[in-house]
Amino acid sequence: MNDLPFSPACERNKAAILAILRDALVDCRQVLEIGSGTGQHAVYFAAALEQLHWRPSDLPDYLVPLRARVAAEGPANCAAPVALDVRAAAWPVGRTDAVFSANTLHIMSWNAVQDLFAGVGRVLIPGGQLCIYGPFRYAESFTSPSNAAFDLSLRHRDPASGIRDFEAVIDLAAEQGLELAADHAMPANNQLLVWSRTGG
Repeated sequence: MNDLPFSPACERNKAAILAILRDALVDCRQVLEIGSGTGQHAVYFAAALEQLHWRPSDLPDYLVPLRARVAAEGPANCAAPVALDVRAAAWPVGRTDAVFSANTLHIMSWNAVQDLFAGVGRVLIPGGQLCIYGPFRYAESFTSPSNAAFDLSLRHRDPASGIRDFEAVIDLAAEQGLELAADHAMPANNQLLVWSRTGG
């Protein structure tokens, strides 16, 4: 499928992320993936986690290649992707017991990050899991010089984007009844944050 878009980063990080998701999602049955991009994660995770019904999603402009990959490579438990804009007041999905997103918070505006967590609060059931992968700052400090350079390049391209502060994201999650269960250090100076929904 050489005509499908390909992300080298997805290929590099998928095994490390899967190792965490196996435990984090062990009691889950449905996963909504936000910002599925090329679809490499969706088809790989769905194939490896056969007990899950994996629902990819992305903005309408990115759906054609995403749908093509899922149609070509997706297992039976990987659903057809849906158009989802986190900024929408209502998401076109039902309630779910897990939400996953990789490398999205730093490419959207802070307002959109707030909307994402509000949307998770609407769709995630009590006891559900939220897993977010990507780079973060801690105590207003970058975890590596490469992350500082990456943040600068993000803001140069789009001043509204940038690596998010761990503490600010934790506050957004807490507003939705999400309690941090784990903060996993990942390859290439990324993290995988796992929350559990404690409220209704």
